[in-house]
Amino acid sequence: MKKYAFALVFAALAGPAVASGSHAGGHEEKVAVGEAGDKSKATQTIRVTMKETDDGKMIFTPDVIKVRKDQTVRIAIKNAGTVEHEFVLDQEDKILEHKVQMEKFPEMEHADANSIRLSPGASGDIIWKFTTDGEFKFACLVPGHYEAGMHGNVTVAGK
Repeated sequence: MKKYAFALVFAALAGPAVASGSHAGGHEEKVAVGEAGDKSKATQTIRVTMKETDDGKMIFTPDVIKVRKDQTVRIAIKNAGTVEHEFVLDQEDKILEHKVQMEKFPEMEHADANSIRLSPGASGDIIWKFTTDGEFKFACLVPGHYEAGMHGNVTVAGK
């Protein structure tokens, strides 16, 4: 009986956190900015560095990315900072919505094709096909980082 009681208590406590705080299973909904790309079809590599500055800002370099609709790119991301950072690519409203969730669940892990979280000194890639033209955002949603300046713009132009 104790085993079952423990399992019920664990499920009750873990359920809300898992339901609202984990990205381990990824999102099923389509991301407006595009979709996971095929690395062999990447036509460009865009190198992005994430870091903190001496004056307390947190930045992406570059903070503006321009690509063509239906282009597949490799975004090679390097965390040159001293703390964990992440790169999340999406529509601005979705970025801001996700930012609120990250403030509630700062240890949220991501397993989505449009995001990556990196420890200091680590590197990683996002392979992305931009299927929709328009203006989009990328940001670090670790609490406080967005406010410190860690966000940028993506322009996807028609062919």
